[in-house]
Amino acid sequence: MKKFYISLLGSALLSIIVLGWLIDAFSQQAHAPLDEFSVQSQIIVGLSKQLTAIKPQARPEQVTKLAKDFNLTLNYKLNQSLALPFALLDKMQTQGGLILEDEQGFYMLYTNDALSPYHLTMRLDKPYESTQRNDIILTLLFYTGLCVFMGFIITPLAKRLTVLNDAAKQFASGNVKARIKPSRFTYIKDVELTFNRMASQIEKLVAENKLMASSLSHDIRTPIACLRFGVDAALDSHDESKIKHYLTRMETDLDHMESMLKSYLAFATLEQNANKLTYSSANLKQYLSDIVLQLEPRITARSLNISLECDDHTIFADLHWLARAIANLINNACDFAHHHIKVTASLQEHTLVISIADDGPGIAQENNQKVFSPFFRERSHRNRSDNSYGLGLAIVAKVADWHHGSIEVSKSEHLGGACFTLTIARFRY
Repeated sequence: MKKFYISLLGSALLSIIVLGWLIDAFSQQAHAPLDEFSVQSQIIVGLSKQLTAIKPQARPEQVTKLAKDFNLTLNYKLNQSLALPFALLDKMQTQGGLILEDEQGFYMLYTNDALSPYHLTMRLDKPYESTQRNDIILTLLFYTGLCVFMGFIITPLAKRLTVLNDAAKQFASGNVKARIKPSRFTYIKDVELTFNRMASQIEKLVAENKLMASSLSHDIRTPIACLRFGVDAALDSHDESKIKHYLTRMETDLDHMESMLKSYLAFATLEQNANKLTYSSANLKQYLSDIVLQLEPRITARSLNISLECDDHTIFADLHWLARAIANLINNACDFAHHHIKVTASLQEHTLVISIADDGPGIAQENNQKVFSPFFRERSHRNRSDNSYGLGLAIVAKVADWHHGSIEVSKSEHLGGACFTLTIARFRY
């Protein structure tokens, strides 16, 4: 929008200056009094010669007679009656005299050494309506030209606003894939890009909500069926020990449902944290060591060996969410590693790259992108626990996106299992 404001202001000033200069030049050419009143100039010079041939006392009477005979508005006055600067007074003695304009029209002043200190004043016969008509035409031309200049600037804006309006209508009608194709010749590029980002974000949220609703409706059927079975069995049984057993199983199913709903709701509200990130700096090696130390009980319980390779660097990120993403990746490795987990971190140009590899069965190549989708669980060989709902890697993907980074999975060259590579674009030395 800043580009548009500057262009609009610049075009307005340029159009006013150019049009003003053109109209002024035309006006001066149209009002060239010396050319238009050359005949009147010769007349007043001839009358002045007649006056110089008679006595000064008789000149006023002679001027009145000449005005009557030639049907002229002619006056004979002292130079002192004129409120003019000396430069203009001197011009009265030029060949064409001095031509001035007032509310009634044009008039000519003329004198010479013989008439001094008097001068002749002659009203020039030029229709005032003609001058007024020319002024109206010039005014209309000025505003017409200004409108043309403004139209030339505003027309591209109107076209881009129409494109934006059409895209918004398509989006409102349910086409969440509607986008604006950016143009080089636009004043509202920032608005268009913002609309595209908004549309992409809404499309992603809608897709996640649909996926969450579908997954929740699918996953909740099993505990509900178990509850129904337990209730029916408890109602049909008369043995108190069996009834207590059924109630215990039902309580476990309810705990499972509660845990499931909490996880789903937590993920549904996760996107709200994207605008609440708090960036701070930390020593990378110490930071990763602390995360590994927090997960040491689980690593020890699985009898796993974990190695950390990292240099002393300073990172700049939201340390809470980045730690959660790294912890999710290490926990994921703990689920499937046989003996070893390897964590490496390095700086590559302007990015921080963290890799977490294990010696487990790895991930099928066709699922390399799916594993980061919410609620996706690869069941072929990576056995998930009952409390996992396929959200850990989806949270990692969101944290990477918040930090303008990415997350990828491949096969580890050294350990043979899965290797998750987290790239963070925002850091400082």
